[in-house]
Formats: sequence, structure tokens, C-alpha cells
Amino acid sequence: MTDYLVVSAVAGEARYVPEEIPVVVTGVGKTAAAVAVSRALAGRDTTDLIVLNVGTTGALRDGLSGLFLPSTVINHDVNAEAIRAIGLDPRDELAVDGGDGTVLASGDVFVTDPDVRARLAERAHLVDMEAYGVVYACREYGVPVRVVKHVSDSADESALDWPALVDASAKVLGEWVSENAR
Repeated sequence: MTDYLVVSAVAGEARYVPEEIPVVVTGVGKTAAAVAVSRALAGRDTTDLIVLNVGTTGALRDGLSGLFLPSTVINHDVNAEAIRAIGLDPRDELAVDGGDGTVLASGDVFVTDPDVRARLAERAHLVDMEAYGVVYACREYGVPVRVVKHVSDSADESALDWPALVDASAKVLGEWVSENAR
């Protein structure tokens, strides 16, 4: 039997997850997410465990809305080229099994600037602040992970309305978990 662990940045994103499924709230950002997930997985029997990273996302391209299961997460605010230039692998792009082909840029920047949005849209469809840290930690522990994101805004000035928008996304995310984590 498969066990699930839901991971979200804030409690509001997981508000409608069924009570019987444990939830880890990480806090905002890649580092907080990686630490919280590592803490949750450390010393735990991870046999048959799947982590579900559920949360909101900003759309980097016009016309994107709804629910996405990204196939790739990229660490967008690391200087990967410079790290490669000195002969190291920044591991700035991670594949996620079971995705829908979308690319999620993940970083510690809350994107509201149109120039940042346009630059990120060249590499990704969506943006968030935690998925890369979640996927990275799960990888280190050998635990399968799926990323499930619902578009809450357009990664522009509308992102500042996120507190008023998160509940609508949380309902969709809760329904997805109810239907797919049984």
C-alpha cells in the first residue's frame, strides 16, 4: 500500500487535503522547503512513500491556468553557468516523474517584475519558491515525488493579491489529492 506525504509552503495551500494524509508545511523558499522535507524524511521508513508537493504557482506565459504536474523543476536563481565554468555541476535542473511536460522555475524571488517574468518564461512555464528544494531533498532520500501546482496568478503585479487567491487554488489541489492519493 502506498503512503503519501503532502508538502506545501503554507498551511492555506493544503487546507483541503484529506485529514488522513499527513501534511508538512515548509515555510517559504527553497532552503526552508529542503530542510523541512529532510526533517520529515529523516529516520522515517520511506518504503512505499510518495511525496506530493502541492501548492500555488505563477504563470510565466499568458493563457496558462489550472492544474499542472511539472516534469522538470529548475533552480532559476543560481548562477549555473559560472558554476559549470569552474568544473562543478550545479544540479540546477531536476526531472520529475509522472509530469505533464511543463517546466517549473523555482527560486527565492517572489516574481512580480515583468522583466523577470519575461526572462524566466524563456525557460519555464510556471514559477514557485519551493518545488526545487522539495524535489532535491526527496532525491537525496531516494523518495519519489510528484509536483502538483495550481496557477494562482500571472507572476506579475497580480501576484501581490496571492493571499486572496490561495483558497481557490487550495480547493483544486485538495480535490486532486483526494482523487489521486488513495
